Amino acid sequence: MKRLDADFYQAPTLLLAERLLGKIFLHREASGRVTRGRIVETEAYLGIGDEACHAWRGMTERNRVMFCPPGHLYIYFSYGCHYLANIVSEPEGVAGAVLLRAMEPVEGIEWMQERRGTVDERALMSGPGKLTQALGIGPAHYGESLFGDLCWLEDAPDIPPELIGTSPRIGISRSASLPWRKFVLSSPHVSKTQSVATSKKRKKRLESS
Repeated sequence: MKRLDADFYQAPTLLLAERLLGKIFLHREASGRVTRGRIVETEAYLGIGDEACHAWRGMTERNRVMFCPPGHLYIYFSYGCHYLANIVSEPEGVAGAVLLRAMEPVEGIEWMQERRGTVDERALMSGPGKLTQALGIGPAHYGESLFGDLCWLEDAPDIPPELIGTSPRIGISRSASLPWRKFVLSSPHVSKTQSVATSKKRKKRLESS
């Protein structure tokens, strides 16, 4: 598959959160093992006007990579047990990133099952902590460029707008009403909490068209 180049990541964060849906995330380990997942759920975070963003108060040692050029990985430890992966989005010097919330397993499923301790493919990557564990992504990937030899995104057909759901982000208490979560409506691999109202609204619109 064709690797996505730097131009793909130049889109504004809110648009990139939607454009990432359907694209393939690939991790090639030092051992040569390859795992791939199709992105089916994302959340956008902005350093300006978004109190849920780690960079809302400015640059720190923890969030410094969010101020790097688009196309780098921002990895952080969440709730004392999970590493979460974000793709840096805004121009250099401006903080912004898209959280990878869920993926559909594509390649290396047997290794994902081993890491996750389950054979249920729907449970392998249906959450931001699950997908990093399945892919073998962790703190060593902090700041990793998506234009190198370890991790990158491959192109795939865009998801039609009518098949994309929108909802507020999950598991946050600040700026919680912002509708910056995007997900593929038909995918069984998204995280458990979905926007039922959004899904019903889109379904009704499709039936009446």
